[in-house]
Amino acid sequence: MRFFLPILLLTAPCLARATDDRVGDPAIHFENDVLPVLGRYGCNTSGCHGKAEGQGGFKLSVFASDPEADFAALTKEGRGRRVLPTSPDESLLLRKASGRVAHGGGTKLPAGNDDYRVLRAWIAAGTPVGSPDAPRVVALRVEPAERVMGQKAEQQLKVFAKYTDGSEKDVTRHCRFQSNTEAVASVGAGGAVSTHDVPGEAAVMAAYLGEVGLFRVVVPRPGVPVQNTLPQFNLIDKLVDAKLAKLNVAPSDVCSDADFLRRAFLDLTGTLPTTEEARSFLSDRAKDKRAKLVESLLDRPEFADLWALRWADLLRVDREPLGHQRAHLYYKWIRGSIAANKPFDQFARELVTAEGPVNEVGPTNFFKVVTKPGEIAGTISQVFLGVRIACAECHHHPFDRWKQSDYYGMSAFFSTGPTTHPRTQKPVFAHALGTDMPAADPAGDRRVPLAEWMTKPDNAFFARNLANRVWAWMFGRGLVEPVDDVRATNPPSNPELLDALAKYLVENKFDVRKLIRFIAASRTYQTSAAPNATNEKDERNFSRSYFRRPEAEVLLDMIAQSLGVPEKFTGSPGVTRAVQLWDSKARSDFLKLFGRPNRVTACECERTREPSVSQVLNLLNSTEIQAKLTHEAGTVAKLVRAQKDDVKLIEELYLTFYSRFPTSDETTTGMTHLKKYANNRRAATEDLAWALMNSTEFLFNH
Repeated sequence: MRFFLPILLLTAPCLARATDDRVGDPAIHFENDVLPVLGRYGCNTSGCHGKAEGQGGFKLSVFASDPEADFAALTKEGRGRRVLPTSPDESLLLRKASGRVAHGGGTKLPAGNDDYRVLRAWIAAGTPVGSPDAPRVVALRVEPAERVMGQKAEQQLKVFAKYTDGSEKDVTRHCRFQSNTEAVASVGAGGAVSTHDVPGEAAVMAAYLGEVGLFRVVVPRPGVPVQNTLPQFNLIDKLVDAKLAKLNVAPSDVCSDADFLRRAFLDLTGTLPTTEEARSFLSDRAKDKRAKLVESLLDRPEFADLWALRWADLLRVDREPLGHQRAHLYYKWIRGSIAANKPFDQFARELVTAEGPVNEVGPTNFFKVVTKPGEIAGTISQVFLGVRIACAECHHHPFDRWKQSDYYGMSAFFSTGPTTHPRTQKPVFAHALGTDMPAADPAGDRRVPLAEWMTKPDNAFFARNLANRVWAWMFGRGLVEPVDDVRATNPPSNPELLDALAKYLVENKFDVRKLIRFIAASRTYQTSAAPNATNEKDERNFSRSYFRRPEAEVLLDMIAQSLGVPEKFTGSPGVTRAVQLWDSKARSDFLKLFGRPNRVTACECERTREPSVSQVLNLLNSTEIQAKLTHEAGTVAKLVRAQKDDVKLIEELYLTFYSRFPTSDETTTGMTHLKKYANNRRAATEDLAWALMNSTEFLFNH
């Protein structure tokens, strides 16, 4: 039965307003009128009735992703007590929401306010579903779309929903809002944006009935406009400097040769330079020595070791489901591809379309680690496109445009049978993200057209994802962060730069080494970590180099290399460096403590880099590290025997641990210590080495 507003006003004259003001549509519509109210007050969030098991026996779909289920939950469940058309005000829905009955969420809708009236009018009208031909929301428009704001300023947003009939409606009061950078700008429940005392940029999301809109705010540093007089080495610097100029931030100076040397070694090979390599580079006066260093590092086997480790994490090389032989074969294919500088589009196609015996064809083992069609689709999307679609398996993505039909459309590429939508039970044919669903599944191996679509030069995701990941591995954070969460509501910190890097990749046939050379040649990559007065609060615009902790494997190798005693790995004969461990399950308490991933997901977040007290205590007190420090064949023992001159001994220690010469003050301090304990020079030297190894300068890349 359908009730219209004129009838409702006759039967319930106490209502001043039964629906919100949508001109020309007097009918009450469940999806368009009721669900926005429930969303506005958080009823369908994961912290309330939207959680998997519901709350208090009442369950709603997350963010109204399943209107049919929500309608049934309100009108048919709970013995019909939730809505009482014969006595609307006695409906349990309204009694709890208005606080007349105890409610875990407290009072949400005081009786008489506009949203209370909407729900009451819907109930009094007989809880209609509404016309199936009613206009639906297809997009959101936020006003203003962007703005430059001062610090500690405010801006009220307005959000307009666009409907299928071309009409628009102000839906601000029913939107969900969220800022992606709270330190720069936060947003209240009503859409009021407040900036803080941190310069930068923030994106504020507005979400309404499955659609999202965006407001971007730039907050410059206050004061006199800065003058950036530093040279620009290539296009990267031009685009970074343009962004910094908007923020009134000046970049730090170019880093020293010693900083660049250590940074490039760690980023590209996961190793430290030897003392001989450090001396040679620091004494070299050639203007192109940094470019030559990068070129030489790219040709080393250690480069393939490190970058294979990174991709093996994401592609889940795991011996538990595969067994030792298959997992090693899978890893060898990854490392061999990197060593051969295989174009990345070819690499991705080979994996997505892999076929053949798992004992002979390495990439086929991916489908033995990730076996379910939905899980395969989610992993491929996250690793190669940077898009997370897993949550769309059950409901509309809360912060993006992806619906269940998108998730199952991707899943269908990896299914041998028909795929159906779990809610509508209608068939879903294989179609890529952001494309229209065809009338039937593609003939033959469905993975082939997916791989072709994915690696096309004009794909909106593929090149940008690769560019962003490479950038993140070289800078410690991506232009999009997290790197595998690309969406409209999490925009890149520098969109123009990400586009330029993606274009560079396409023009160079997805040659990853060329992209690395391009990035390493920029002043931005070669910027010092020392902040200046304008950029000390900048953490996402690359005005300076950021301190970042190396991967657990790299850190263990750094310690072993510096102390001159290789680590031994049980069950891994021939492996002398942790980075070479293809098996993430190889036992190592150090690697576990310092965040090595178990490779059970494709998420970068599985590898943890946050420092902890346990890590500090391990470095300070580890018996294994102490054994390396005092080993007769170790670095300290050799130096003490070879260097009778204390000045040269100290110099060698600094070159070993820091890849630089000591300052005069550091030399003086070291000399004082060695003279104080001259009767046990080796123990005194061990103390110096221990102190250098436990310093921030050694433990972090910068």
